[in-house]
Amino acid sequence: MNSDKVRVLVIDDSAFNRRTIVKMLESLPNVEVIGYACDGEEGLRKVIDLRPDLITLDLEMPRMDGFTLLRIVMQKQPTPIIVVSSRSDDEDVFKALDLGAVEFVPKPSSKVSPILMDIREELLTKVREVTSANLKNVMARTNNISQQRVRTPKRSARLSAIADAVRKDFRMVVIGSSTGGPPALQNIFSAIQDDIPVAFAVAQHMPPDFTRAFAERLNRFSALSIREAGNGDRVRPGEVLIAPGGKNLEFFPKGTEIVAKVSEPKGHQRYLPSVDTLFSSAATIFGRRLLGVVLTGMGNDGVMGVHAIKNNGGTVFAEAEESCVVFGMPKEAIATGLVDRVVPLPSVYKEVLLHCGYGR
Repeated sequence: MNSDKVRVLVIDDSAFNRRTIVKMLESLPNVEVIGYACDGEEGLRKVIDLRPDLITLDLEMPRMDGFTLLRIVMQKQPTPIIVVSSRSDDEDVFKALDLGAVEFVPKPSSKVSPILMDIREELLTKVREVTSANLKNVMARTNNISQQRVRTPKRSARLSAIADAVRKDFRMVVIGSSTGGPPALQNIFSAIQDDIPVAFAVAQHMPPDFTRAFAERLNRFSALSIREAGNGDRVRPGEVLIAPGGKNLEFFPKGTEIVAKVSEPKGHQRYLPSVDTLFSSAATIFGRRLLGVVLTGMGNDGVMGVHAIKNNGGTVFAEAEESCVVFGMPKEAIATGLVDRVVPLPSVYKEVLLHCGYGR
């Protein structure tokens, strides 16, 4: 971006929402709102005429909806896009990410309401993150997702037998991600074509109420069984637990089992679900049998967790800069000097399987 200021175009059919979002954005010293549009058709014209550095986009609009605009913009004039839309349909958010949106901020309600201001801090944080996004890698992930197919059935009798046999000494993989993470995770889990006796857990920075739909979406594309974690869930080979949005996921021994605990965030934690909390909790239980993977995202969440994994004898991979949407979290992890392997996204699943003894 050539200007000192980030030039933003706001697209929303609600005049109240437009004014409110513009006011939020203009409170940032490095942001300039260069225009707004009240529907997709007007928005598309202004994207072409104004060539903004960043777009905030509502999905439900007259004349041309946000999905259509997203498709056209990402094909004709790729631009970082933050979806600012209501929670009326969680699946819409992930569809938008599939089409190339870099991030999303949920509105508290689809109706005009002063509580829209509640999203201010989250929106401003996302603006800072998205302005450093690598659009070439966003497009690469979008193209990959468009080629994926739903997989059925799920768990086989063979895996159930293996799971029983390795209950006490199975390996575990914990993954942390933020901006650009949902498509990256879908890339990894959809590429795992066979049931394997390895347990997985994921901390993807995401607001409350979205991770259940996200887990269900991932589950449709993977040979593994994937679900949002709940209190008391057993950690089992061949399954993936997704940390609930806005909460933390920890693990504790209970008899011969390892069980999940969904906990409230600690006061100082800025990023949720916390990668540090997930990694650190798993490290004390799984020790040398634990692999931590730090994927794309802004900030330093995961650094403390990397230390915990290595202190307990585990292994850490980080995503390579060449494939990251935002090279923040992996960069900070690599800077510790404790990362064992730096791997581009297309190879992550292969390296994970090889490490766990199931690759080819």
